[in-house]
Amino acid sequence: MSAISVGQAVVLGAVEGVTEFLPVSSTGHLKITEGLMNIPVDDDAVVGFSAVIQVGAIAAVLVYFRKDIVRIVSAWFRGLRDREERHQHDYKFAWWVIYATIPIVVVGLAAKPLIEGPLASLWVVAGSLIVGSAVMWAADQMGRHKRGEDDTSFKDAMLVGSSQILALLFPGFSRSGATMSTALVLDLDRVAATRLSFFLGIPALTGAGIYELKDALGTGAGAAPLAVGTVVSFVVAYASIAWLLKFVAKHSFNAFVIYRVVVGLALFGLLATGVLDS
Repeated sequence: MSAISVGQAVVLGAVEGVTEFLPVSSTGHLKITEGLMNIPVDDDAVVGFSAVIQVGAIAAVLVYFRKDIVRIVSAWFRGLRDREERHQHDYKFAWWVIYATIPIVVVGLAAKPLIEGPLASLWVVAGSLIVGSAVMWAADQMGRHKRGEDDTSFKDAMLVGSSQILALLFPGFSRSGATMSTALVLDLDRVAATRLSFFLGIPALTGAGIYELKDALGTGAGAAPLAVGTVVSFVVAYASIAWLLKFVAKHSFNAFVIYRVVVGLALFGLLATGVLDS
C-alpha cells in the first residue's frame, strides 16, 4: 500500500502550494500536517513524496514567470554564441543562478543522512520557525529597500543562493524566508527580493524533486498520490505566487513573522503535551 493516500495527497499538495514561496516554511508545514494526519515524517517514502510535489510548485513558477525565463534563457544561449551578448544583464544573471545553486547541491548531497534523519524532527522545525522569524524581522528592519532587480550582482546571487542551505539543514527556517531575508539585508526592495528568491529556487527545488522521484516511487509513495499531490501543488502555488507579489509591493514581512512565531510556539506546545510525535 502507498504510504500516503490520495486524500492525504490533496491536503499535502495544497499545503505545499500555499507555503512553498511564502516565507513560512513549506517543509515545516508539511511535517506538521503529516504529523497531524499520523503520517511518519521520517519515512523515506514521505520524504520523497514531499520533494516530488515541490515540482508542482516549481512548475507554477515556470508558468507564471515564463516570459522572464524565456528572456533570460535566450540571452544565455545568445551569449554562448556571441561575445558581445555577454555584457547583457540577463546573460550574466543566468550564470549567477547556476553558480548560486552549487552550494546547496553540495551540502544537500553531503548532509543527506542528517537532513532525512535527526534534522527532520518537529522539534527542529519549531525552533527554526521562531529563529527564522527573528532573522526575517531584523532583515526587514535593516534593509534600506533601495535596490531593484536590475541592480543585482554576482555577489548578491551567491549570498542569497547560499542562504538556502539554512532551510535545507533546518526545516522550518524556510527557503523563501532565508533567501528573502538575505536579499533584504543586501538592500534589495521587497519585490526584487521576492523575485530573486523565486528564480534561485527553480534549479534547487526541481533538482531535489527529480532526485527523489525514484526513491519516492520505490519506497511506498504510489504514483497516483504523487500525481494528485503535484497537480494540486501547481494550482495552489500559482495563486500563491500572484498574491505574494502583490502583497510585498505594499506591505512589510511583519505578518509572516507573527504567523511563524505563533505556529512555532503552538508546535512546541503540541510536542510537549504529546499531541504530536516528533
